[in-house]
Formats: sequence, structure tokens, C-alpha cells
Amino acid sequence: MTGTADTCSSSSLAKLAPIQAVLFDVDGTLCDTDPIHHRAFVDLLQEINYNNGEPISEDFFIKNIAGKHNEEIAELFFPDDIPRGIKFMVDKETYFRKLAAEHITAIEGLYKVTKWIEDHGLKRAAVTNAPKPNAELMIAKLGLTDFFQAVILGDDCEHAKPHPEPYQKALEVLQVSKEHTFVFEDSVSGIKAGVAAGMPVIGITTRNPEDMLMQAKPTFLIKNYADPKLWAALEEVDKAMGAENGAST
Repeated sequence: MTGTADTCSSSSLAKLAPIQAVLFDVDGTLCDTDPIHHRAFVDLLQEINYNNGEPISEDFFIKNIAGKHNEEIAELFFPDDIPRGIKFMVDKETYFRKLAAEHITAIEGLYKVTKWIEDHGLKRAAVTNAPKPNAELMIAKLGLTDFFQAVILGDDCEHAKPHPEPYQKALEVLQVSKEHTFVFEDSVSGIKAGVAAGMPVIGITTRNPEDMLMQAKPTFLIKNYADPKLWAALEEVDKAMGAENGAST
């Protein structure tokens, strides 16, 4: 069954040839930030004695927080006092940035895939529900400020992920077609957003369980950017683009 899925995954990307653009989520997709977010929530929630001071588990974090927009999270923790929830989230993001500045590392193989994208002259954008200061910090720390031609924020859209609007906006800003673009994502809400925008989404199993991600219907899953499954698919893309170039000459 896996072999069939892998074959389909390769041909699914090859069908996009000629590729015009690649879109990336940020948190958990460019860098493994979930443990940093989890720690920030644990520390600040304990300060206010949430759940009688019992730390939220990683499982709770994955199911209820990862990939969600801050307004949703504020409502989760403070359903009867949304303004307090919003302030809590502002404080949490400030604390996250302090921690992240010291602990951000790229997902394995990231720079190999960014080089492939640059070598092919493809357009690229980051599409994230993260607040602007977070997104800018992560992208800068990874040395990708000049790599991305656009950064699309959920806060700048009427609807954040899992709504397709952020990805639709990225296509519009880059002036590319969904028929020639694919997405890297690590969360259920992000995968849903990319799929709803009409693009193949490659899911990265940074922290979220495979069965959970598969419910969002990614084209296929990879462990990281060094995964042979990804490079088999990109090799098929190269063949398809080469064949197309040959046919047009």
C-alpha cells in the first residue's frame, strides 16, 4: 500500500510541470518550533495556575494548539474572557521569541530543498498563521529572509488557515497558478488550507502523528526534507520538466 502511495505522490508533483512556485508554512515546517511553543505555554499557564498548575501535555498541545490561530487558542483557555485570552497570547508570543532566538534550528534537509528551488528559478513564499514578529524572527534566524519573495500572514487575511485564503493570496502575490505550485506543511489546519486552495500538499511529520495528518489529505508525507520519498518525487518533476522543455524546442 505504501509503494502505491509513493508512486502516486511522485506522479502528482510531476503533473504540475512546469513548476512555477513552492509555498512553505513556517512553524514546524521550516524549523521545529513546537517544543518551544509548548514550553512557553507550560511556563505561562503555570504562572496563572491554569488546570490547578498541572502542566499541559505534549499530546494536549498537538491536539488543541498546534497549527491553530491565536484567537482560537485565546478562546480555548479563556472562553469567558476573550480580552484576557488575547493579552495572554501576546505575552506568550513575546516569551516564545525570547526562547526561540536561542533554540531555532532548520528541519533536516531544508537548505538542500531551498537550493533545488533556487536552481530551478522557482518563486517562493512563506504562508503562516504566526504573528509577524514571530515569522520574521524565524525566517531571519534560518537565513531565509532573502529566499522568500513574499510572507503571507494569517493576520493580514480575512480568514487564517485552515481557510484557503492565505494560500490563495500567496498565489495572487506571486502571480502563479495553483496548477503549477505545491505546498510544504506540518499541521492539519495548514494541510487543509493548502488542499482547499487546490494544491498538492506535502506533509512533514515534524511532531504531529501521521494518522492525524493523513486525515487532512496531503499528497504524501515525509519525515523531513532529506526524505528519499521527497527526492524521488522531485526527480520525477525534473524528468517531466526536461521532457516538456525538449518538446517545446
